[in-house]
Amino acid sequence: MDMDSIQIVALYAGLNLLLLPILMVRVGQQRIATKTSLGDGDQPALLQRIRAHANFTETTPFALLGLLAMAGFSGTPTWLLHALGGGFTFGRVLHAHGMAQRGAGGKGRTIGALLSLLTFVVMGAYLLYKAFTG
Repeated sequence: MDMDSIQIVALYAGLNLLLLPILMVRVGQQRIATKTSLGDGDQPALLQRIRAHANFTETTPFALLGLLAMAGFSGTPTWLLHALGGGFTFGRVLHAHGMAQRGAGGKGRTIGALLSLLTFVVMGAYLLYKAFTG
């Protein structure tokens, strides 16, 4: 893996790692406000924040692993790594913002989910292509 690829993966891993504590703190704030130690306490706002955090943690490791795997293949264009890393990260920010809206119905949620989905499809297809073509 060349240094450019390592730096690109590090950039998007770092940005996503900075988003995670924001989501964690938002859950904690709502837990304190509702005095809910475990679960969601039938509090819709807390459930919304829990799901925003959980969705992030359910998807981000796979995206970063895919990006790392792509970077490991020599010849993966840096523009593609940036497009996918940036697209995924921007999608996660939009999704988190959309989930923060009342009722979690923000357009950012939908656009963010679609951007995240698109990056997974492109990464998966690229990795399969590389696996079968060398």
